Amino acid sequence: MTSSPAAAQHLRDLARLRRVRDRIDREYAQPLDVEALARGANMSAGHLSREFRRAYGESPYAYLMTRRIERAMALLRRGDLSVTEVCFAVGCSSLGTFSTRFTELVGVPPSTYRRQAARATAGMPSCVAKQVTRPVRNREAPAGRPRLA
Repeated sequence: MTSSPAAAQHLRDLARLRRVRDRIDREYAQPLDVEALARGANMSAGHLSREFRRAYGESPYAYLMTRRIERAMALLRRGDLSVTEVCFAVGCSSLGTFSTRFTELVGVPPSTYRRQAARATAGMPSCVAKQVTRPVRNREAPAGRPRLA
């Protein structure tokens, strides 16, 4: 049984999108932008953004910022770096943008998170702390209690 050319192209696009996502996961601290990611995937920036959003539910930039914030959370829990040092360590170039995005995703500013997380995750293995403290995007937060049928 042979696939149609459109289906084959779709599978090739999904493989390229996985490579882009994997690159973001690996190189989150590097200066990445949609144009650079698109060049690496041999796609236009607009096409990459549309297809990435369709495949993963968010834009490449939003995915990159979520990865950076997740890593920042881990560094802030350690407690040995300042918020500014963490900001630059995860690849953000603007402390204001970092703080705003962190607050949007986590619900508290980075300095508050640093104080609270140190107490809340004391004695917890880092792999468990990472899962428990993972940021939840607003559209993913449950609207109410789930109904059990």
